[in-house]
Amino acid sequence: QVQLVESGGGLVQPGGSLRLSCAASGTIFSINVMGWYRRAPGKQRELVATITSSGSTDYADSVKGRFTISRDNARNTVSLQMNSLKPEDTAVYYCYGKLFGSDLPWGQGTQVTVSS
Repeated sequence: QVQLVESGGGLVQPGGSLRLSCAASGTIFSINVMGWYRRAPGKQRELVATITSSGSTDYADSVKGRFTISRDNARNTVSLQMNSLKPEDTAVYYCYGKLFGSDLPWGQGTQVTVSS
């Protein structure tokens, strides 16, 4: 079974930066779509950014210009560089993957807290 494992969360001050990483294991195939979702306290999980194996990206309006998604197809890893962080970016961030048209199981998530 394919597993997604996130890392890189933490506590950062407003205006700061963090880099999240996710590694997929359990498959020899390049995952078609990888990305990030987040769930803030009391809210539903929402899309942050996705990237296809060909490099096409999609971002939530709230993070455009501040976050950058990238991936390594050979390693099935995806990263999210988050700059100019705001308190409203505080959430648990989850790695997302889609392989052969099916969503992969969510990872455990990584907490990002933006606070002074």
